[in-house]
Amino acid sequence: MAQQPVYKVIFQNGNEVVEVYARQIYQSDLWGFIEIEEFVFGERSQVLVDPSEEKLKNAFSGVKRSYIPLHSVIRIDEVDKEGTGKISEAKPRGNVAAFPFPPNHPGQHGPEE
Repeated sequence: MAQQPVYKVIFQNGNEVVEVYARQIYQSDLWGFIEIEEFVFGERSQVLVDPSEEKLKNAFSGVKRSYIPLHSVIRIDEVDKEGTGKISEAKPRGNVAAFPFPPNHPGQHGPEE
């Protein structure tokens, strides 16, 4: 029996960088999003508890499917086995930030149409 692949997805959510592991990931029917399903978390039988992993488990408890905007995705890797997911603070790169533009939709060229 072939083992189902595991994906590590790293994305930015506000001022946090989130790293999750999931078994299903694909482009969504919602334009500009990816869908993540079947989240994989570490074993609960561990003696040591990682606070960032517990925060992640609480954030995604009861979530069947998550829609992540494509512009928030930092990296997606297919890995051999699941690791420890985490939420960490994003490090600012100085005092310059990108201006948030709304996404252009296919077939939209502006007001002159």
